[in-house]
Amino acid sequence: MTSPFRSSWHTTWQTLSSIKTGVVLIISVVIFSAAGTIILQRPMTDPDDMTRAYSPAMLRFLDVTGLTDIFHTRWFIALMILVSLSIVAASVQRFPNAWRYFARPYKSPDESFRKVLPTQAQIPLANNDNDEEQGLSAAERAFRHMGLKAERIVRTDSFSLFSERNRISEMAVYIVHASLLLIFLGFIVDSVYGWRAFLVLSPGTASNQVETKDGSKRTIPFSIRCDGTGEETYADGSPKRWWSKLAVVDGGREVSRKEIVVNDPLVYHGLRFYQATYGRTGKLDQLILNATPANGKATPQEISLAMSQTVALDVDTSVQLAEFIPDFVVQDGRVYARSNDVTNPAVHLIVTSKKAKGSVSVNVWLPQMPGIDENASSPYTFDPKDLKTGLYTGLQVSHEPGQWAVWAGVVLMGIGLTFVFYVVHMRFWVVPVVDARGRTALWIGGTANRNRDAFELKFKNVVEQIQKELKRELAASVEAPATISGTTISGTTISRTTISGTTIAGSVSPATEEVYGTRKS
Repeated sequence: MTSPFRSSWHTTWQTLSSIKTGVVLIISVVIFSAAGTIILQRPMTDPDDMTRAYSPAMLRFLDVTGLTDIFHTRWFIALMILVSLSIVAASVQRFPNAWRYFARPYKSPDESFRKVLPTQAQIPLANNDNDEEQGLSAAERAFRHMGLKAERIVRTDSFSLFSERNRISEMAVYIVHASLLLIFLGFIVDSVYGWRAFLVLSPGTASNQVETKDGSKRTIPFSIRCDGTGEETYADGSPKRWWSKLAVVDGGREVSRKEIVVNDPLVYHGLRFYQATYGRTGKLDQLILNATPANGKATPQEISLAMSQTVALDVDTSVQLAEFIPDFVVQDGRVYARSNDVTNPAVHLIVTSKKAKGSVSVNVWLPQMPGIDENASSPYTFDPKDLKTGLYTGLQVSHEPGQWAVWAGVVLMGIGLTFVFYVVHMRFWVVPVVDARGRTALWIGGTANRNRDAFELKFKNVVEQIQKELKRELAASVEAPATISGTTISGTTISRTTISGTTIAGSVSPATEEVYGTRKS
C-alpha cells in the first residue's frame, strides 16, 4: 500500500514536471519582469519623482507588495527558484526517453512503421536475381550525391539502408533548458549576494565610500578618482551624452583609467561603475566680472573671484566674494536659497575702502536688491561676465557576481535556439520490399522533426536522384559486354543470367549455358 507521503511526493513531482506548470511559471516571470520595467523602481528613481508619479495610497501599495523593487523581493526570487525546479523536473522526467532516441536511433523500419510513415515512396526494380543489391547501391550513390552519409543495416532476415543528418537537433531543447537554468541561477545569485550603491564625485576628488540604497555606507577595496566630467548637447540644448574621466587608485597607485559614458561602464575587480547622472553642485568655482570706478575716472578692469577670495581694485579698495546663492528668493528683507539648481543666481560682494578714519565696508548684491544692498555707496560698480559653478558626476556602482552565469546562459540560449529553429533532424530509410503485385521495389521513407514543407522538397529530390542512379546503372549494364574468365563475348545474344556477379539482359549461347550449368532442353 502506498504511503500518504509517497503519494503526496508523486503528485508534487508530476505537477512540477508538467509542461503546463512550467509554461504558467515562465509566463508569470515574464509578466512581473515587464512590470519591473514599467513601474518606477527604487533606488534608481529619485524619491521626489516617485511621489509625483503615484498617489500616496498607490505608492504605499506598491512599496508593501515589493513592486517598486521587484527584482530583489523574496517572492520574486522564490518564483525564479520554482521555475528552475520545474525545468529540472521536466528535463529529468523526459530525458531518458530522449537519450534512448538519441543514442539508439531507429535504423531498420518494420512493416507497421512503413505503413504509417507519412512521407514515403516506392520505386519498382527489374525482376532479376540481383535487383535488391543494385537498388541499394544506387540509393547509396544518390545519398552521397545529396550530401548524406548512408549506413548499411544488415539483419538476419533483411537488409536496408539508413541515413540521417543533425541528430543533435533532438537535444536542442535541453540546451535551451540549460541556458535558462544558467540565467536564472545568475539572477538568483545577484539578488542574494549582489548589491548596488551610488557614488557622487566632483572633478579632482576621489573616494572609496559608496552609499547603498538603504542609506548605509560601504567601503570598497580601492578608490575611484574623477579627473573630469561634462556633457555634450544637441543644437537645441538638449543633452546628447554625459561623460566622466575616471581613474582607479589601488594600493596608493593608479592602476586603471577610462572615460565612461552611459552603458559603457568602468569594470574593476567585479565592480561596475556606470554613468548615471550629471549636474552642477550649486557651489561657485569662479566669478568673472568687470569693475568700474563709480566716478568714471578710470577704465573698467576684469577680475576673477573664488569663494572668500579678496582681490585689490586699487591701492585703497578691495573686493571679496562673501556669498553665492544659486537660486535666490527675497523674503522679509532677507535673501534665501530656494534650490541648489543654478537657475536664478545671486552673489554677495563686500567692497572695503581705506579712509582717514579707518576702513569702510559696503555690501553689494548682484543683481541689485533694494533695501538690502548698499550698491549706491560703493566706490565701484560691477558687471558680471561669466559664472562657473562646480560639476559633479553620479556613478551607479553594482556588484553582480552572477553576471557570468547570465551571459553564459545567453550565449548558450543563442546556440540552442539556433538548433531549434534552423537545424533539422532528417532521417531516410531505403528498404527492398515486394509490392502488392509481387514485384520487387525500393521503399523509401523519410521524416523530419520540424519544417516539414522544406523536408518534403528534400525528400522528393532524394527520390528523384535514386531514380536517376537506377536508370544510369540499368543503361550501363545493357551497354557493357559480358566477360568470362577475361574473354569478351561479342556478337552473341545473352539471356538473363548472372556472370561474375553482374546481371545482363539478353540470351546466352548453348556453350555458355553448359559452362554455368544453366543449359535448357
